[in-house]
Amino acid sequence: MSKKSIREIEETFKNCTGDRRHLYQLYQMDDRSGVQKLIAKYQKQDEKLADEMGRIEKMSLYEKKYRHMGYICGIDEVGRGPLAGPVVACAVILPEDCDILYLNDSKQLSAKKREELYDEIMEKAVAVGLGMTGPARIDEINILQATYEAMREAIDKLEVRPDVLLNDAVTIPNVDITQVPIIKGDAKSISIAAASIVAKVTRDRLMEEYEMVLPGYGFARNKGYGSAEHIAALKKLGPTPIHRASFIKNFV
Repeated sequence: MSKKSIREIEETFKNCTGDRRHLYQLYQMDDRSGVQKLIAKYQKQDEKLADEMGRIEKMSLYEKKYRHMGYICGIDEVGRGPLAGPVVACAVILPEDCDILYLNDSKQLSAKKREELYDEIMEKAVAVGLGMTGPARIDEINILQATYEAMREAIDKLEVRPDVLLNDAVTIPNVDITQVPIIKGDAKSISIAAASIVAKVTRDRLMEEYEMVLPGYGFARNKGYGSAEHIAALKKLGPTPIHRASFIKNFV
């Protein structure tokens, strides 16, 4: 049996980035409680990682189904419901051998996790396109049409033309690319999940910037949604240029 100290053994486990089974076998007969705790700790980590890889594998079924057609692009939007700010759409083409873990519906992730995944998506994606439709345009053509407009803009801004669009629930008018609408797609497709994360982080950052130039409404906290704080400020201070007139009729 190895005469390594428990600290040295822990370093060995830490530095092993691949399969640790040989380490478990090597140290399983070491009767020191500290070593057995290390084995239990890293086995638990490995089990969680295996579960996550299995979950991502299930979320890649649509990508695998349509891979033979060419580039697969996930589309999603954020900001259909707020009283203020734009609706933001994102289109993401992930690589075929995508190794990004923890992709999920952006609403299921913490702000910190979204930020981490945003950076990883932007680094690893084949292409990312963003589209925005502002409050005045939303008032002019309604939120659904404004959402479609933002989605078309996001597709147009991709540096690589996709062959299949995986959409979160909708079929986008006036787009001559094969579309696959998926109900709750941001929880069923890694491409749509990636789009939802980039759209969410992009819009949240924008609303935080609006807070600095339009203080008093709590935009950094409520992101333009109709929180009690936001509605109270709207009644007291009146609307700003980023408010959607068609959404705030009941408050001003």
